[in-house]
Amino acid sequence: MSNDERPNATVVLRTPDVRVVEYALQAGDAHPWHFHSEVSDTIYCLEGLIGVETRDPPSDVVLRPGEKHNVPVKLVHHVKNAGKGQSRYLLLQGIGTYDYNKVA
Repeated sequence: MSNDERPNATVVLRTPDVRVVEYALQAGDAHPWHFHSEVSDTIYCLEGLIGVETRDPPSDVVLRPGEKHNVPVKLVHHVKNAGKGQSRYLLLQGIGTYDYNKVA
């Protein structure tokens, strides 16, 4: 299952070079650790608290509604619900071919 086929995902836009997906995460939900070979991620918080964690360099950012954070190409990261209720975020990816490389 690709990342945008998850039941909590709504694809807003998909072209060969750009993806925009809205995600809803319940308390305790998190996406697996992963990276992208060509696209950067811009995470824009819509509701609740969204956590963006990276491995190298280690970082853990918490976004509130209206705040955004950029994850550069090839940086291992994951996104999580950092609050107690539902959280929603908009994921903007580009410019380049999308891939989703899971990391243990």
